[in-house]
Amino acid sequence: MAADNFLTLSVNGVDEALKRNILAHLGAMPDSEVQRRAFLFNVEDNVTTALESMGYYHGEVEEQLVEKDKGPWELKLTVKAGEPVKVQWVDINFSGDMLDDRAFDKWLAEVNIKPGDTLNHGVYSDVKSQLVTLALARGYFDGEFTESQIKINRDLNTAQISLHFNSGARYHFGQVSFDGHTLEPDILTKLIPFKEDAAYSTRRVSALNRQLLDTGYFANIKVIPQVDQAKDNQLPVKVELTNKASHSIELGLGGDIGQSADKTFDPRVRVTWRTPQVNKYGHSQETSLEWSPDRPKFLTTYTIPLTHPLDDQLKIRLGLLRDKYGVTQIYEPENRDFRNTGQLESTKYLLGLLRQQRLDNQWLMSYSLDAIREEYTQSDIDYSPSFYLAGINFSKTTRGDNSLDPKSGFRQMYSLDYADPYLGSETRLARLQAKFKWIDTFFDNHRIVARMDLAANLANENELAFIPPSLRYFAGGDQTIRGYGYQELGPYLDYLDADGKVNREVIGGRYLMVGSLEYQYYVTPTWRVATFVDAGNAFDNNQFEPVVSVGGGIHWISPIGPIKLDLGVGLKETDTIDRSWRIHLTMGTEL
Repeated sequence: MAADNFLTLSVNGVDEALKRNILAHLGAMPDSEVQRRAFLFNVEDNVTTALESMGYYHGEVEEQLVEKDKGPWELKLTVKAGEPVKVQWVDINFSGDMLDDRAFDKWLAEVNIKPGDTLNHGVYSDVKSQLVTLALARGYFDGEFTESQIKINRDLNTAQISLHFNSGARYHFGQVSFDGHTLEPDILTKLIPFKEDAAYSTRRVSALNRQLLDTGYFANIKVIPQVDQAKDNQLPVKVELTNKASHSIELGLGGDIGQSADKTFDPRVRVTWRTPQVNKYGHSQETSLEWSPDRPKFLTTYTIPLTHPLDDQLKIRLGLLRDKYGVTQIYEPENRDFRNTGQLESTKYLLGLLRQQRLDNQWLMSYSLDAIREEYTQSDIDYSPSFYLAGINFSKTTRGDNSLDPKSGFRQMYSLDYADPYLGSETRLARLQAKFKWIDTFFDNHRIVARMDLAANLANENELAFIPPSLRYFAGGDQTIRGYGYQELGPYLDYLDADGKVNREVIGGRYLMVGSLEYQYYVTPTWRVATFVDAGNAFDNNQFEPVVSVGGGIHWISPIGPIKLDLGVGLKETDTIDRSWRIHLTMGTEL
């Protein structure tokens, strides 16, 4: 029922799809007597057009109009659609260069008009529009329909559809020019993901735009195919660039609070200073300062493009990182229990070189050399070992889409690091790590996130104390097992201090095995709720004590990425930690 001050309207006798189409063709209700007369005059024509557009050419309309001195008039339409016109055959014919383009074969296999269907002019128009759009996207700028018609036999209720399209010649890429930058031209040329004279496609244009965006050099990018300047089917491309600001400052906040070994609120503040382009050779730098209680960190990374601005880079890293690990406790005989006294603290000095390359199969390979010196006190003994770690790393991430909150994806990472006393390290050490994360979405609103981390240190058991805490394995926190404090889980040892008192210290393990399974439900496109279970621990040969936590949270999909507020609850006490719960606030994409 449609109503207005001048006319009320009801439509009966047809299904909802036809009714909606009839109302759409009738248009807006009149708001004056003049418009009412015009509306009533065109009712029959508009209803007939609405029926025919959906294949009903034998429709009948019965109008009942009640005129009133006061109030709106009443119009009742009783519609009999009749038998629909059926598609007898569909003749789609191609000519021109498109005959050798498989994209049109794929399109043709998915065309949603077939013999036996009820004729629908809207679907027919959509098919024509899809074909023209595909032709333009594939570089057939001179394409045109040589025949496009529907022949209708009203007596037999049949329709014959003919679509003949001549694509003409396909255009190819000509010269690509760049304006508005201060880089060496060779750097930008290497970012072009196609060769000159390659067949044109919007996918390749998008790939060029994405390559330029990924460099981080530019605030604005416009890739403009210059169709009006094409000659001999060669299409020049103009790229207009605007550099980013010379420097940028980014502020990040995070933290967690709860009942665990560390019962206080643990805030985290990070300030990141970036220089996207240091010079005309495309060098860049990123320096981050992170503060949390007793855990200040400084790390600067200087990046130099080598054979390719994105796919081959040399990174120089310099850092001073102070961190806290595990739990330290002292035994109180009067309470027959251990009391927390703090954590294992270390200060790490880092100088590293890393070369990162993207292989043809999209794997990311990096090999590195890190010089590390770390100072810490364990079991009342001061240590300051030095290590020179040579490493190799392979990783690959596949994503179902390029959003900050992908609907699906898989990330895998494998690494090997090695240090040897013959090369100046304190002791021989081989570190092996593998990490996996899988994401998938079912029925639009149901999302699963699964994660597993595996790691091992191969070293002489008598020299484990000389392996610094940053090279050992701990668990706990929002990246491993929620519900527990950051890096507070792992193997421990007991020792007597100088006063003869029993102390207990979580010192980390040689092995790590943690996993997580999380279910997320989208309440709206930008809000979701989640529930999860995390399990595992860091451990040694004879000291594996798996812990499990469960919890839930609420996530906001913000314009800068998901912001997650999660509550985790530990399900068991360990020898060093009572039943624990933590609130975790994190931000960032999951792949």
